Amino acid sequence: MSSVLYDAPGPRARARSRVISVVGIVLLLAILTWLILAMGAPKASANGAVQPGLWDATRWDVFTDVQVWRSIGGGVLATLKMAGVAAVLALIIGVLFSFGRTAAHKAIRIPTAIILEFVRGMPVLLMILFILLVFSTGSYWAGVSALAIYNGAIIGEALRAGIQSLPRGQREAGLAIGLTPLSTRFRIEFPQAFRQMLPIIIAQLVVLLKDTSLAFIVGYSELLRVGVKNLPDFFGNRYLFSFFLVVLAIYLAMNLSLSWFARFIARRSGPKAGKLVAPAPEPMPDAPLSAGVGAGGSASGL
Repeated sequence: MSSVLYDAPGPRARARSRVISVVGIVLLLAILTWLILAMGAPKASANGAVQPGLWDATRWDVFTDVQVWRSIGGGVLATLKMAGVAAVLALIIGVLFSFGRTAAHKAIRIPTAIILEFVRGMPVLLMILFILLVFSTGSYWAGVSALAIYNGAIIGEALRAGIQSLPRGQREAGLAIGLTPLSTRFRIEFPQAFRQMLPIIIAQLVVLLKDTSLAFIVGYSELLRVGVKNLPDFFGNRYLFSFFLVVLAIYLAMNLSLSWFARFIARRSGPKAGKLVAPAPEPMPDAPLSAGVGAGGSASGL
């Protein structure tokens, strides 16, 4: 089967593709195995002492201390606390941005577009520092505010695209039944746009969760700062790689879980989930009596 853009690969091309894939996987596994073994090999320091490898048990015995896990758990809760509050505020700000960008009056639409482009063009870290220095909000609210404003701008653009992608008849139908333009937007257009753009919104919330690590710079004790700054400073730099690996695993678990949830929502709210059911065909009108008489020659009882 061929396409306008490419021809479907034949048996020889598919076989070559399989061979390249197998060779690539083998090479990748070989490099990964070499890297793991090299990291675990002991190394000699400048003064002649032998440093244990990164997989040596002496670099991991710190995790038998309950206080270590309490500190890591506190960092996880601090990260989720910042991400949760910022996500709620980002959704609210995104809704406001989407309504401002789709407003009928230029006095609302143009200033909203300028503010939105300014926010999208500013780095999140710079925004955190700006809010902290100018408004003296503290590290927590500086991070929450910057994440909410930046991701709210992205979500607002997604919602605006969802509203504009709706058929024009949706709005006209709402106005035809007596709804005001604002009520039509809230009750008819916005729910459909939100459902259509929900996978994109959740994917942006994954980015928000990862960006909470930027609060490390302003001294907020989130997971990254606890794992690679506070704990190594207390227990020693020999455990730095161990703490780093544990923090990496926790971040991957949180982000991959949220990404899986985004894919699940995408499957449930996709075109198949939201497609309309075809209306039942209308019944055929009854044949006139004269047609029946003509077909049968004469009607019974006449």
